[in-house]
Amino acid sequence: MFWLGTHETSWLERAEVPLMVSHHRLMLRQRLPRARMAWVLDSGGFTQLRDHGNWTISPDTYVTAVRRYADQIGLLQWAAPQDWMCEPWILRKTGLSLREHQYRSVISYIELMLRAPEIPWIPVVQGWELGDYLRHVEMYERMAVPLNALPVVGIGSVCRRQGTRGAVDVLVRLSEAGVKVHGFGLKATAVRALAPFLHSSDSLAWSYQARARKLRCGEPPRQCGNHLHYALSWRDAVLASMGTRSVQLSLAL
Repeated sequence: MFWLGTHETSWLERAEVPLMVSHHRLMLRQRLPRARMAWVLDSGGFTQLRDHGNWTISPDTYVTAVRRYADQIGLLQWAAPQDWMCEPWILRKTGLSLREHQYRSVISYIELMLRAPEIPWIPVVQGWELGDYLRHVEMYERMAVPLNALPVVGIGSVCRRQGTRGAVDVLVRLSEAGVKVHGFGLKATAVRALAPFLHSSDSLAWSYQARARKLRCGEPPRQCGNHLHYALSWRDAVLASMGTRSVQLSLAL
């Protein structure tokens, strides 16, 4: 399953493809769009920790917002928790240990499940080295969260190291353990290369690519990094390069 990442929240009522949208974008809207297709919610955790070194959004506020999205937008398939990324520079930003980030990620998932059990929350496994991820899986298990029994489990802190052997090792090990992994924020090359080990993935790489290439179109010319037509053509190319099975999986929704 491939979710097209977008910062354009209006696409929820326009696009006929599965989307991933961030809470950081949706929370700015007074009137919410009505979804045409299934979509998933990113919590915006990376932005929170990058900009503030902490979560400034309380669990209660987040739950209230996600309930509103599920009710008013509709077709929400799952929502990410308020997890804690484990990149070394993020750890320096927060001043906390990697183990503490992992612990807080587990607690967030459990707390959200208790506060709003009707919402399809997913847990996220965090780490940096392979051993970190495996220990985090064990931490979930000790807290009575059997990851291999869940419909989908996010894998964090991989998108900024997806070109390394370590990222592949993590996904292979979790996949072999029966965990249905979702890869957050992958590049097109990583989506293709890691597809055999992923249950699903998302990418906003189309926008970064268009901006890096300074692509513009229309009259007056506008940045293609904000254009639905460019995002859809990029998505079609990625899915075509992955083969017929991937295209069918995505269109089946």
